[in-house]
Amino acid sequence: MCTAFTLRSRQGETFFGRNMDFSYDIQPHLYIIPKNYEWDNSLNMEKIHDVYSFIGIGQELDGDLGFFDGVNEMGFAAAALYFAGYAHYDTWQALGDREQIASIDFLHYILGRCADIGDLRQLMKNLSIVGLEDPVTKTVAPLHWMAVDRSGECVVIEQTERGMEVLANSIGVMANSPDYRWHKTNLRNYIEATPYQSEETTWGNVRLTPFGQAGGTQTLPGGYTSPERFVRTAYLKSFIPIPQSRMEAVVSCFHVMESVTIPKGAVVTSRNTYDYTKYTAFINTSTCEYFFKTYDNIQVGMASLFENCAQSPELVNLGGL
Repeated sequence: MCTAFTLRSRQGETFFGRNMDFSYDIQPHLYIIPKNYEWDNSLNMEKIHDVYSFIGIGQELDGDLGFFDGVNEMGFAAAALYFAGYAHYDTWQALGDREQIASIDFLHYILGRCADIGDLRQLMKNLSIVGLEDPVTKTVAPLHWMAVDRSGECVVIEQTERGMEVLANSIGVMANSPDYRWHKTNLRNYIEATPYQSEETTWGNVRLTPFGQAGGTQTLPGGYTSPERFVRTAYLKSFIPIPQSRMEAVVSCFHVMESVTIPKGAVVTSRNTYDYTKYTAFINTSTCEYFFKTYDNIQVGMASLFENCAQSPELVNLGGL
């Protein structure tokens, strides 16, 4: 369970962020990956060479480093979200004619290689995503990805039984299953939702008046399923005032995410574990700054790629959130 969205400020800066909702125990850290960094492809241990430096939130476990979200020096940002029941990965082929990358490595791969969505589209033409068990869930985690660049262009990357697709995300919102096309179509069920007030009406001889303000929002769903979170986020993003400044944009982002933040106890899995919001993070793609807060610490922290990016060829761990 996760929710992500983009927001554009009056100054023309693009912000991108997400709620990380998860039922497994994770210990996310902030990492700096330097330019020209080399790392091992989990499928065949061949070296992969990053072109761009980036800052990202991830976790290292059993020697494997996986990322949940991040932004590179060119302002290209992306995040991984769960896609249960729909993700359909390729099978690894030693002599395949397409470049192959493990699902758990895909986010690192595109953050290190893509300057913008155009680069991503070109890269995906000859790329195959192969399912590989991750050390956190001990399963082949079903994933899809959302990406945005500095211009505000946004896409969803989904590999399903239909094959690999890079879908233009015109609403700038994503959650979990079903697929993006379904979520976008589902918004039509809430066409009557509005920030404006309901008018009084008469049924027969009975005069009916609304219960105060917010009558126009009665059709909005209130649960924590992926479709409900998608609808609420899309509604709020569409109707909040356009932020006038960087700080106003960050504040607006966190307020939107509050509507879909899951507290402990609201959702319990079949494994009898809490599925809740571990952290909320937003990125200014123009400045490559992260703004984040966790479930146990609601004070907003900040980290910057450029302020922390040493000229070292080694990965830098900035510490836990």
